[in-house]
Amino acid sequence: MEKFRKLGIIEPILKSIQEHNFEEPSEIQEKSIPLILEGKDVIAGAATGSGKTLVFASVIIKTAERGKGVQSLILTPTRELAEQVSNALQRFSKNKHLEIIAVYGGVSINPQITKLRTTDVVVGTPGRILDHIDRKTINLNNVKILVLDEADRMLDMGFKEDVERIIRRCPTKRQTLLFSATISKDVSRLAQRYMNHPVEVSAEVYVDPSKLSQTYYNVEDNQKFSLLVHFLKHEHVGLIMVFCNTQRTTDFIANNLKALGIDALAIHGGYSQDKRNKTMQKFSSQHVSVLVCTDIAARGLDIKGVSHIYNYDIPKDSTNYIHRIGRTARAGKEGKVINILASKDHSNFQNVINNKDLDIIKGATPQVERVFVKFKGEQRGRHIDHNQHRNSGYHPNRFGRRFHGRRYNSNSRRY
Repeated sequence: MEKFRKLGIIEPILKSIQEHNFEEPSEIQEKSIPLILEGKDVIAGAATGSGKTLVFASVIIKTAERGKGVQSLILTPTRELAEQVSNALQRFSKNKHLEIIAVYGGVSINPQITKLRTTDVVVGTPGRILDHIDRKTINLNNVKILVLDEADRMLDMGFKEDVERIIRRCPTKRQTLLFSATISKDVSRLAQRYMNHPVEVSAEVYVDPSKLSQTYYNVEDNQKFSLLVHFLKHEHVGLIMVFCNTQRTTDFIANNLKALGIDALAIHGGYSQDKRNKTMQKFSSQHVSVLVCTDIAARGLDIKGVSHIYNYDIPKDSTNYIHRIGRTARAGKEGKVINILASKDHSNFQNVINNKDLDIIKGATPQVERVFVKFKGEQRGRHIDHNQHRNSGYHPNRFGRRFHGRRYNSNSRRY
């Protein structure tokens, strides 16, 4: 605890740190917190899970006064990250009793309007923050600290103009803190335009490459799903994330895994915020062991205990690949990445392996039992009748369900 105290963190936060059994500061905390507490603008190169929330929490909680309006604004690219950051700030400020709110779309705006009248700190996504600005239901005139969290992803998602519009609504006399896994040209230009003589710091990648194995397997187009099921049955694992490139494929995989009795849930941008929150809560609490997801889950979320990453679809470039695999091999734990390549994946995979720092080896494709799939990708507005399984030819076994015999529903296909 003394190491945290030497960084200049105030006692109310130190009490919360002690309650959560944090042993010592992370690299980004040691480098950034003293600078930030001096009032400097800081650009921090830091990945998810590196402890960056405590970095900006240390100054936000120290300077905020109850009932003085919105004094700090944290912009995040996704609703899930806004919720995660808001919860962390509430834990750290437990002994100072600040009003903190997460503001994002996909949920009713009216409760947010009510809470914004008395809140001290706002964590939000650009779209919903602009909605409140247009409605005149948020006042940013008292903002002393502006945080851009996961700045590179916000810009990648097309929020550049929204972010700049929000920045211009904040007082020019403020402290600006920018956190980004990569410092791209767009991020640098944003910093030059809106930050005051920023100090740059960075931390080593939180993933331990020595504890991360990466393998790829070549398969026929109609064997991808069967190989995935084979690995899920035979690998000794903790939590598992299966990444897909589209919402349709995500639903296709999750629905068919569930039909086989495998404990899986899907998450992507097509679901309501309430459903996404419940899914992440079940996965993080390990009530569900397999999360099938798009890249919405590749960044920002700090999920502990992920042992395996499966790339059912290969991302378009090495940057997205690195973000995906960063979910595992964290904090000294071992992790495994398995890439399943069919014909359509080779172009993307070539883009990934152009990054010479990635050590991905070829695996010998095992003999797998063919698996019959029942569902196509779920479409919006389409109801799937799960009672159809009774005639699909699936029967329980020790792990899940297996097809027996040659007769099967005409909607079923081999994968």
